[in-house]
Amino acid sequence: MDIRDIHFSFMTLFERYDKNKTLWLTLLFALYLLIPNTINALSVWTEHNRNGAPDIALWEPFTWEYTSALAVLLLIPVVLYWFKFVPPKFTGIGKQIVLHIGASIVFSLAHVLLMVWFRDLVYQWHGWEYQFGNFWSEFVYEYRKDVLGYLNFFVMLQIYHFIYSRLKGEANLISNELSENDVTPSSNIKVPEHLLVKKLDKEFLVKVSDIEWMESAGNYVNLHSGGRIYPLRATLANTIEKLQTAGFSRIHRSYAVKHLAIDNISYAPSGDGEITLKSGHKLTLSRRYKDAFKQQFS
Repeated sequence: MDIRDIHFSFMTLFERYDKNKTLWLTLLFALYLLIPNTINALSVWTEHNRNGAPDIALWEPFTWEYTSALAVLLLIPVVLYWFKFVPPKFTGIGKQIVLHIGASIVFSLAHVLLMVWFRDLVYQWHGWEYQFGNFWSEFVYEYRKDVLGYLNFFVMLQIYHFIYSRLKGEANLISNELSENDVTPSSNIKVPEHLLVKKLDKEFLVKVSDIEWMESAGNYVNLHSGGRIYPLRATLANTIEKLQTAGFSRIHRSYAVKHLAIDNISYAPSGDGEITLKSGHKLTLSRRYKDAFKQQFS
């Protein structure tokens, strides 16, 4: 196996990961929490069992560790939204520090409250009473750990985004004649024939005619071609205006399709439709775009 085979295999695995990114990230982060917490629980049990007569039950250290991990896991979506709302910048660093300190306190407080609540439930189930101790003194102890976890997660997320963007790459339409201010279908502008896709410091040419459908994804449009996804930094509306004369139509608020990629169309009593592509993939045809879509073939 030469280096080209290794590169191809790696990119194939990455593309499989990318199709179920949320699921894989959740599982990986759960393992990231579970493994060290399991080690900590075993270490606590060992410490309490040194003399052969432990003063705690075996399930207690696992309850302490796993309730903490579960609380963090439940808070992660909120933390991710917060990091997206306050991205790292080179300006206003002082303000960013203050905001993150405040957020870390809120995060730690929510973590402790959830953790203690989960522990109370487990102890009640065993017919016992959980004693957390003085809340504020214990909170200060937990915050010292939580603030490091908050900072660690923030740094790891930025590293992940950097690596992910390099692996996934970004597509650019190749055209010197196409501008943002002149994109109407009636203009005599030559439609770009290729995409310039950058991945791992390499550039690849992908034919626009090979694109089967497009999907809106925030500030990007995911271009689906031959089972692969190429993110284009643009809006779906603007991209459709640029490529409409190449045989693309918008069919949904989030989707557009290439006419030649369509196999068949079916309709529901509600008026919405379902487009099946030759690849077997199915897309929703919204009532809002159905009439305009049909006019493309009249």
